[in-house]
Amino acid sequence: MKKSVHLSLLCALAINLSATDLGVIKVESSTIDDKFDTKKTEVSSTATINGEVVDTSHTENLQQLLQTIPGITTEVSTGDSIKIHIRGLENQMYMGEKPGVAVVIDGVPVFERTGKVNIDLDNIESIKVIKGGASYLFGDDALSGAVIITTKKGAKYNHNYGAFEVGSYGYQKMVARTGYANDAMSFHIQASQRKADGYHEDSDYEADYVNGKLQYYIDDSSDITLGVEYSQRKKDSHGTVGGETEAQTNPESIYTGDQDSRDYTRKYDVELLKTFLTYSKDFDGGANLLVNGYVYTDTTNFISSPQTKDSTGAYDATLDDEDYVYDNHYEQTQKGIKSEYRDSFKDSAALIGLDLRANEYKNRVTYRAAQAFDTRDENGTKITIADYFQPGDFKSDNTTDENVYALYGEYKYALTKDLSATANLRYDHIKLDYTDSMSNNLAKSFNVYSYRLGMNYQVDPKTTLFVNYSTGFRAPTISQLFAGDVSTWGSTQNNPDLKPEESFNYEIGTRLLVNDVKYEASVFQLDRKDFIMKTSGNYGDTDTTDMWDNIGGARHRGLELSAIGNIAKSLKFNLAYTYLDAKYTDYKNFGITMGAGTWIAPAPVYTYDVTGNTIPRTSKHNFNLRVDYQATSRLSYMAEVNGKSSYYADDLNQLKIDGYQTLNLMATYNRKIAMFDTSFFFRVDNFFDKQYYNAARSSSDRNEDGVFDKEDLSITVNQGRTLTAGLSAKF
Repeated sequence: MKKSVHLSLLCALAINLSATDLGVIKVESSTIDDKFDTKKTEVSSTATINGEVVDTSHTENLQQLLQTIPGITTEVSTGDSIKIHIRGLENQMYMGEKPGVAVVIDGVPVFERTGKVNIDLDNIESIKVIKGGASYLFGDDALSGAVIITTKKGAKYNHNYGAFEVGSYGYQKMVARTGYANDAMSFHIQASQRKADGYHEDSDYEADYVNGKLQYYIDDSSDITLGVEYSQRKKDSHGTVGGETEAQTNPESIYTGDQDSRDYTRKYDVELLKTFLTYSKDFDGGANLLVNGYVYTDTTNFISSPQTKDSTGAYDATLDDEDYVYDNHYEQTQKGIKSEYRDSFKDSAALIGLDLRANEYKNRVTYRAAQAFDTRDENGTKITIADYFQPGDFKSDNTTDENVYALYGEYKYALTKDLSATANLRYDHIKLDYTDSMSNNLAKSFNVYSYRLGMNYQVDPKTTLFVNYSTGFRAPTISQLFAGDVSTWGSTQNNPDLKPEESFNYEIGTRLLVNDVKYEASVFQLDRKDFIMKTSGNYGDTDTTDMWDNIGGARHRGLELSAIGNIAKSLKFNLAYTYLDAKYTDYKNFGITMGAGTWIAPAPVYTYDVTGNTIPRTSKHNFNLRVDYQATSRLSYMAEVNGKSSYYADDLNQLKIDGYQTLNLMATYNRKIAMFDTSFFFRVDNFFDKQYYNAARSSSDRNEDGVFDKEDLSITVNQGRTLTAGLSAKF
């Protein structure tokens, strides 16, 4: 009797599961291609910008696009390079840190040491953003999410295209593209150039790109895609000023002759080459196989450390803004193979992926000019040895090999006709091997698990609830693990027992469709623990023996809201709002240098417990509203309001920076002229010419007057109103 009851219950459950209204269950999470994108059963907060929006927005940099997505903030220094932040994570460090966001372009996990992103905006098919810890898909450094960029491909580029734009501060853009397609293949090749003189002194840049794709259809169910992108980028790096007075009187950061007027690093010359080959095969029943092999190279040269002294160690007033101490040469090679196999059934779907990487990072720093060397005798008296370093001498020369062996997967299951569950798991084995000119041979490996658990409930055909818990991690670097061996100065000790930093994201949200308007709202908490800091304080300039250790913590809480849709047939809008409360939960030893110091008597360092303080450069409110009006079949208008509330520039929360609101406007006119589909546009950014700061930060008594105030800020002033106009033709 019991056996028959149990059997009846199992049959009833099976019938209920088979009656799902969720449609065909699919796995949305692909690290290679976004063609499987759907939000039907997605358990995380995601957003997508399609390539048409990118093309018709006519923006100079990626920041102007990403600000339409809640939860994303970007830091623009000068030019078109930006740093992406998600949910306020990784805003606490002073400079040079990675942003805790995985940036993936055509399946290639692009890595840049400072976290800045360089991408050809004219070659974007789509931008997808996954928010929350995303290491379950992308591994290292996906602490707060991922930005997945897919470049143009397909038969729809079977035409010729040209565009030309001009704008304020010498901005110019030129694009030329041609393509061809038939039943067996499609290809296109594109060349583009963007350049500008820049608002700030020595902030000019030029970016030249050549890219293309060839897609060959092997049969009705499989294809192979070859992609190549080559770029040369030249960018100066100047724009910061020292102190609020300087920001008001010298916003263009014109060099005034003192060291503080010069950026520490300048004159970047970057050569990038990316090649990849992707094979895709669809099987009967909904299964698919993707295999992606890639090689990505980055060769970067720049100068660093403003030179203020001659070869004897004496201050030299004849040195100018072209005189720097070091030449830096950086070579990066990323090679890898990623493979994903997925299958979809009536009530479930699964993905399994393999991620193999073999990366090599080479750093070489040499002296540009003869330099003195300061030391001390047995009595502690300072001794200066003139001409100790000669031009071409090595300051450092090292190579790091990074090998990653990762296995990841996703499983989605329809628990009932309205409820589905998703589970992700990834295992990473990361191996670091380091060698340098000081005969150091150092090695360290890490084994890390990342995961996501989530559920999606279909309340009705227009309402969905979702909830998830996800994790992220960042592995320590060689310079943190073995600081005492690899550093050429300082007293920081080794700490080979460092653990990876971790993040834990909790999120609950809803998606609604009301009168052709799509709403998405989510409440999140992102906890970060064991993040790596110096035991004597990250910014304290002291001889105290210290080390890098897992001693920091932070908590990011907030609300994200988006609404996209049509107000009327000819009027559509995009709204993005973020409320963010980001605080330190563990930062007991923030060090700040106050006053002037000498060789014998360094400036004193004061330490503070800033636990509970707001994380610098995180505004509580970020808002963006874009409205598009199709006035006629040929003429359209765009208006965009973007704003953020005030924020602190420092960890002590003493220096508050005002928020701002800006208005951007654009008009576009399309017309068929003979065989040409032409488009003309005119765009105005910051219409009311409001002055505000792109970035403001401080971590010490910069002017050494013994007072910590806004004169100690490092500030990049926004360039104000900018105008851009252009035309394009397709035939």
